[in-house]
Amino acid sequence: MNQSLVITPVQNMDFALLMPEIILSAAGVLVMLIDAFTRRRSQRWLTGAVSLAGIVTAGVATLSLWDSARAAAEPAAFGGMVVLDPMRLSFTLVFLVVAALTILVSMIWVEWEGLPAGEFHTLLLFATVGMMLMASGNDLVMLFLGLEILSISTYVMAGFRRTDTRSNEASLKYFILGSFSSAFLLFGIALVYGATAKVIPGAPSVGAASAAQQIMAGTTNISEIAERLDDSLYPPLLFAGAALMLIGFGFKIASAPFHVWTPDVYEGAPTPVTAFMAAGPKAAGFAAFMRVFLFAFPLVAAAAQSKPATGAQLHTAWIDALWVLAVLTMTVGNVVALVQTNVKRMLAYSSIAHAGYALVGFVAAGAAQNEERMHSAVAAVVFYLLVYAVMNMGAFAVVTLVARSGDRRTDVEDYRGIGFQSPALSLTLSLFLLSLLGVPLTAGFMGKVVVFSAALGEDYKWLVVIGVLNTAISVYYYLRLIVVMFFRERTTEWRAPRIPASVAVVLALTVAGVLFLGIFPGRVISAFRAAQTGAVSVLR
Repeated sequence: MNQSLVITPVQNMDFALLMPEIILSAAGVLVMLIDAFTRRRSQRWLTGAVSLAGIVTAGVATLSLWDSARAAAEPAAFGGMVVLDPMRLSFTLVFLVVAALTILVSMIWVEWEGLPAGEFHTLLLFATVGMMLMASGNDLVMLFLGLEILSISTYVMAGFRRTDTRSNEASLKYFILGSFSSAFLLFGIALVYGATAKVIPGAPSVGAASAAQQIMAGTTNISEIAERLDDSLYPPLLFAGAALMLIGFGFKIASAPFHVWTPDVYEGAPTPVTAFMAAGPKAAGFAAFMRVFLFAFPLVAAAAQSKPATGAQLHTAWIDALWVLAVLTMTVGNVVALVQTNVKRMLAYSSIAHAGYALVGFVAAGAAQNEERMHSAVAAVVFYLLVYAVMNMGAFAVVTLVARSGDRRTDVEDYRGIGFQSPALSLTLSLFLLSLLGVPLTAGFMGKVVVFSAALGEDYKWLVVIGVLNTAISVYYYLRLIVVMFFRERTTEWRAPRIPASVAVVLALTVAGVLFLGIFPGRVISAFRAAQTGAVSVLR
């Protein structure tokens, strides 16, 4: 049998679709130059201002692409590797918000620690570029490229406090386990590529009894993977590849049982870095995770046949796996958080639990029987991740001020009796904790309402019941810190920390965000829902 290999050339090199990423990359290079040619004393304000300007400009470019995404005749570029759709743009805005808040918090932190501001801000900008590429990728190779740009930057940021053994340990653990999970993801991509090879019948060959065949090479393009599922030459490889990618993405979003790195890394990393890692990379992991599994392995309507097609079997398998992951992640995160005595470790397990709540919406999106319900579920997940980013960044901003240089005060007992001695910090932290718990009139409450509603719409009643029970469990460790602050007498001397202007801005923005998204969430939810509608209509 004669065979030949067909490879499709790259088309549509439209750099305009990558303008936000290009702007932020240019800002990162400019910050490096400023770091090299300016004195360290004035560096933190200059590099911080340039970084913020780059983030704002990238945000404007993202918003300018929003209308283009709906009306684009050619929604993808670079041979389909980069997609222009509102789903990508909504995630990009979340990343830029997280990056801007982290810059503001870090401007005073780098001065306290005596660290080079230019290097830190450069790493943060390039990490954000990696997150944006993960959201914009419509190809598994592009997703992996964005993931590695993000990972390498965060490995260095976790160990940025070079003289601190805890920071060094956190960086090393994150690097080793992160590399291990990236290997799972890359191996899964390779297996999916091989499994999506496709046979194209050709004309009979001269002097041969059998027909000649052309084998179209496998694909890493997400849209093409979905088209080839039922024609896969090697279905077992397809299932194995999807399983390995699920493990890789599970590590990136810190879902159980792939969460073991999270508490140690979050505790050892500098607090502003922990805040960034808990909000930004987690949202980026969900963006890539949903892009792959919702669009590469989508729901296939069951046909009247004795044996379901490969695509339908794969879809059922990963939905069931996500259901289990959601339950494990919510339960492990909340139960283990009950016994934590370190605030950063407590918030680390809280972060794991919140990944479980977001997975509830992900399951609903995957199981949706029509596009409208899928749009609503995806919008719920995006909204939840935005809400979590806002309240998480606010909480860690307070922890940064209380901990001071070297993260000396991060135990729960360090917060004893500070409620009336530092009322501004205590009240804002209490608001963030109540929002993380899900108290009505806060953003956290509305976030849980939308993801649980999406799951109920797909008849996942028991999953919602488990989520509500886990929320009840979390009452103890969130309220415990509030009780310690306001209802326990302080036994050691306490000097109220000064709130720098940049951190005051972060606290004001995050408090306003928690209240606005909790009381008036409709406009944001509607915008995200419209965004997801555009995304699915483009890709399907």
